[in-house]
Amino acid sequence: MPRFLHTADWQIGRLYTSFAADDAVPLAEARLRAVETVARLATEHAVDAVLVAGDVFDAQTVAERTIRRLFNALSGFAGPWLMIPGNHDAALAESVWTRAMRLRALPANLHLALTPATLPFPDLGFTALMAPLTQRHTFDDLTAWFDAAPAPDGHLRIGVAHGSVQGILAEDIDSPNPIAPDRAARARLDYLALGDWHGCKSIDARTWYSGTPEPDRFRGNEPGFALLVEIDAPGAEPRVTRLAIGQYQWRASEVVIHVPSDIEGLCERLAQSSASDVLDLRVSGESDLAGLQRLRAAIADAEARARSVQADLADLRLAPTAEDIAALEADGYLGEVIEDLRERQARDAPGAVLTGPALAVSDKVLRESATTARDALALLAGILAERRGVEAAS
Repeated sequence: MPRFLHTADWQIGRLYTSFAADDAVPLAEARLRAVETVARLATEHAVDAVLVAGDVFDAQTVAERTIRRLFNALSGFAGPWLMIPGNHDAALAESVWTRAMRLRALPANLHLALTPATLPFPDLGFTALMAPLTQRHTFDDLTAWFDAAPAPDGHLRIGVAHGSVQGILAEDIDSPNPIAPDRAARARLDYLALGDWHGCKSIDARTWYSGTPEPDRFRGNEPGFALLVEIDAPGAEPRVTRLAIGQYQWRASEVVIHVPSDIEGLCERLAQSSASDVLDLRVSGESDLAGLQRLRAAIADAEARARSVQADLADLRLAPTAEDIAALEADGYLGEVIEDLRERQARDAPGAVLTGPALAVSDKVLRESATTARDALALLAGILAERRGVEAAS
């Protein structure tokens, strides 16, 4: 019974430029660890071959050390690796693949198709039909030739391709490279291993996207897997099992604060964060001073536990209560400054009703002004509260 491990979209060498360096480096390293895990699982499940459906590298310009490290990561599985380029690492005349060849980095058990190829494996009982991308974007279906491709009698017909199944996937995926939704049926494929969509997705019983083995964006489309594919005989329906691989869990949240209990609920959620979390938090609504201080403390605590926390509080309006202001014991000039900041934050909030010259001010400028006023108010209130605490302790 032939058995395969299907994976894709490793995008080795990706730079996480929107993250701080101490988060970006571990996230990039996790992609290499994912490949090592793929190799280990291939050995554990005694698969006949690993099918790698494109976008092995994130760009043509990755460092030589990165190229060597990637191919070293394959060493955990001694069987055949079947690999094609995708849109990020297309097989151009000069590419990351030609560089890898010059470096002599390709292992002997790697079957790399830089042009359309039929690869028979008589001892293993299957023939692979490989459809690499030789340019970043194409508007032709590069799997069309599968329909007439010969294979020995009794062989499984396995397709490996990278692109967008037409009429099924979202419009904003990485590549326009089209693939007919019924290609497996047309080409009499026992299995079609696809790459490009970063989530694990079944198109039909014989056509699957494995998704990226290590999550890399805030999109809930089930990344973080490789697929174990078992096929009893030619024509039999594949049995596909998801194998969890991803090290980090990317979670995006948009929270609107209406009442103090919303702050408490958000703080409790942040307290559950762990070292495997990559969090993107956007908070809007309104909070009093005490609530804002609790939220900021909870975010700081989460930052110490999670792999990464990106928190955007720009749309959270600070609305100090009368008790907040009274507790600061700010009178005279400081009291006037606090009141002025409160007024500026309310006046310049996006969507506020404007009159006169203010009508010409863009919503972006107003948002920045309101954010500055809120942050200044929170900073001043924090300083006053801290000073009052010091004085009370002395």
